[in-house]
Amino acid sequence: MATRIYVGNLSFSTSHQELSNLFATIGPVRSATVIEDRETGRSRGFAFVEMDSASDGANAIEQLNGVELGGRQLKVNEAKAREDRGPIGGNRYGSDYARGGSHGGARSSDFGGRSW
Repeated sequence: MATRIYVGNLSFSTSHQELSNLFATIGPVRSATVIEDRETGRSRGFAFVEMDSASDGANAIEQLNGVELGGRQLKVNEAKAREDRGPIGGNRYGSDYARGGSHGGARSSDFGGRSW
């Protein structure tokens, strides 16, 4: 059974191949994916690695957590299932922010009823 591993605190210059090569020193790697920003394509500083077996995954976590790569100490642990976080920013049209509420946004009443 394959094991999915979270790798955090990555240098922004770490490549998929470099990460895969590091984990391959422990055992066979199915995939190594550095997560990138959708708009810029720049690394977000974390990745997921999938190892062929649970024992190789456990060994990789034990041996590589805290190891320095690209001038940074890696945080390596078992990946957890993604939680459903619901819609971002609340309801699209009814949020307080969209109405100019407590998060800012000038309203005409803020200027003595005048529109600018």
